[in-house]
Amino acid sequence: MVKIPGETDNKMTGKNRLSYKQQILCPWWFCFSFDNILRRLVQNPEQILKPYIQPGWTVLDVGPGMGYFTISLARLVGDTGKVIAADLQRQMLNGIHRRALRAGVKNRIVLHQSTPGSIGVKEPIDFCLCFWMLHEVPDRTAFLREIFTLLKPGGLLLLVEPKIHVSSSSFKISVDISNKIGFKEVERPGIFLSYPVLLKKSPG
Repeated sequence: MVKIPGETDNKMTGKNRLSYKQQILCPWWFCFSFDNILRRLVQNPEQILKPYIQPGWTVLDVGPGMGYFTISLARLVGDTGKVIAADLQRQMLNGIHRRALRAGVKNRIVLHQSTPGSIGVKEPIDFCLCFWMLHEVPDRTAFLREIFTLLKPGGLLLLVEPKIHVSSSSFKISVDISNKIGFKEVERPGIFLSYPVLLKKSPG
């Protein structure tokens, strides 16, 4: 088992497996159903992310699951870039480690185990991806404010929520919260079965 920076012993059993300290979690074993060839036909990671990522950037992938987007992010940032994969569940991060080894991008990925109250990453980032995970966060305002603080001036946040779990009104609340924190909406890209928004931390 790989040693992960920020690692804590977040063992979840019984009724706490899906609700850990009020954090609703997607179980690690269920993520295998999200990563398959059919999904890549409608949600191709590199096609979605390439317009927003530059080589050499530091990117944060929050709640990355088994790394469906993490590996593509690592390819896009190149040898001089870095991807920080931050997740509450150690099993998820262990899965990313194995996939990064197979893909030959292990040296571009930093694994970080977060806590229920904080992402816990300290270094400035150029881009953050929150894909189909914000609805699992009990305090959206604190979560989005933490990302805003981490982003460099001009940094980008791609926030995507699933239509199968999130209502349009709930997504609007998330966007309104982001605007109040200081994000500016850039665009609404087209992503299958999703509510997406690209947000920017204004310079200065």
